[in-house]
Amino acid sequence: MAAAGLPNPLLGETTCGSLLQQLQQIWDEVGESDEERDKMLLQLEQDCLDVYKKKVDQASKSRARLLQSLADSKAELANLLSALGEKTFVGLPDKSTGTIKEQLAAIAPILEQLWQQKEERIKEFADVQLQIQKICGEISGTLKLNEQVGTPKVDENDLSIKKLDEFHSQLQELQKEKSERLHKVLDFVSTVHDLCAVLGMDFFGTITEVHPSLDDSVGVQSKSISDDTLSRLAKMVESLKEDKKQRLQKLQELASQLSDLWNLMDTPMEERSFFDHVTCNISASVDEVTVPGALALDLIEQAEVEVERLDMLKASRMKEIAFKKQAELEDIYHLAHIEIDPEVAREKIMALIDSGNIEPSELLADMDNQIVNAKEEALSRKEILEKVEKWMSACEEESWLEDYNRDENRYNSSRGAHINLKRAEKARILVNKIPALVDTLIAKTRAWEEDRRISFTYDGVPLLAMLDEYAMLRQDREEEKRRLRDQKRFHEQLTTEQETLFGSRPSPNKPLGPKKVVGPRANGGTANGTPNRRLSLGVRSASKDGGKRDNQRPEAPVNYVAISKEDVSSHISANDSNPTSP
Repeated sequence: MAAAGLPNPLLGETTCGSLLQQLQQIWDEVGESDEERDKMLLQLEQDCLDVYKKKVDQASKSRARLLQSLADSKAELANLLSALGEKTFVGLPDKSTGTIKEQLAAIAPILEQLWQQKEERIKEFADVQLQIQKICGEISGTLKLNEQVGTPKVDENDLSIKKLDEFHSQLQELQKEKSERLHKVLDFVSTVHDLCAVLGMDFFGTITEVHPSLDDSVGVQSKSISDDTLSRLAKMVESLKEDKKQRLQKLQELASQLSDLWNLMDTPMEERSFFDHVTCNISASVDEVTVPGALALDLIEQAEVEVERLDMLKASRMKEIAFKKQAELEDIYHLAHIEIDPEVAREKIMALIDSGNIEPSELLADMDNQIVNAKEEALSRKEILEKVEKWMSACEEESWLEDYNRDENRYNSSRGAHINLKRAEKARILVNKIPALVDTLIAKTRAWEEDRRISFTYDGVPLLAMLDEYAMLRQDREEEKRRLRDQKRFHEQLTTEQETLFGSRPSPNKPLGPKKVVGPRANGGTANGTPNRRLSLGVRSASKDGGKRDNQRPEAPVNYVAISKEDVSSHISANDSNPTSP
């Protein structure tokens, strides 16, 4: 009750002591006994204790609540620091410093700051996760065009900078992958655009079949980059490339057919120029064809129509074309000195065309094969024919030399005498090479016949038979020369005896004209159908006794026997209707 006398501001000047005095006065007036008075005073003390206890209880509860609030604040602070990945916080008060309310007052602003930081961190996490979720949806293809991504769920228990950096790293990887995919998509789109341009196809209609976002009206960053889009674009590019390859092959086949038909029918260049856009790619590779519309379907159809038209025209001009090829074949055989019957061949061509039992293309192909075979045959005969020409040219020079040697005025100083003299010198050198040339020609001809197991004919006459006949005529010529030399010696002896007996020298008898031996050209003509050239063999040759001349007397002019190549051919035919091969 010591505090009972303290003044109470709420009661003015009234205190417990003044109240107790008033109570005692009342008791005195009433006449309360001491027992009642003690009892009532005890009651008053008890009521005071109860009030104090109640206040103490309330104070204890208030302290407990404050402690709990401080503990909760500290726990919340710990959770915030843990969620934010912070081990400590600058400005955090010491646990043992200040009263509870002071500690609560000190920690409150820190909590508010951490809550604000947490909200900002949650927003950062939400933004980066939203971008990650969006890119993942674009890559997987689950995110449709212009579709909004739902708000991502942020794990508030881990808002550390480390975790945020992990999300940022993941986002950077996804952005890099998106950029790479976007470049692939744009490359595919560009390739499809170029292919569609070359093939003459609708680019926008083709590309939007893969995904609507690939249209030019959609921004670059909004284009689909999903696995499905990339896969479909890759397949489309491969399909278009295959179409391009097939169309180019088709166009090149048509261009080749056009070129062949034009060449067959001698189509003028003005008419060919209408299809320069077709033939310009006849030898181009797939990658080289980049001109828009170069492989359009209508262009290919146009070329097909032209090929069909020329095919029909070719059928109507088949005889003209076939006879043209036959003429080419005859020229090859003629230059190769191979004898054929052109009339029979032409009649056979006419019969085949009129019968209709053979396709025009097959007939032309067969004639082309004949021309190829004829060229191969002519090539195999080329070396031998060249030597035959040399042999015949040498024989012609020999014939000229014989005529020149018989000319008594050949040494006169007439105009052109020095030219003939030089030619005679060259002719003698060439004539001396004839035997070796003939031997070489015989060896090569026999090798050719053994290799091919057929006879080598020259304008229908076996060449070996011609050479054998030439050798026989040359031998006859040598015998004639020996006979003439003997006759000459006898005549000279007779003249000497007459001079001795009669003292005068009679005029010598004029020798008979020489008999020429010529190298024949078969069928009485040359390769080009000109009149027969005389191929003389009238060359002075050594006799069997070594070819020694009588140095004591000048040798009289040699007489020759002239034999034409018609005589050679008739002689071969008369001896054997089927000349034997070597």
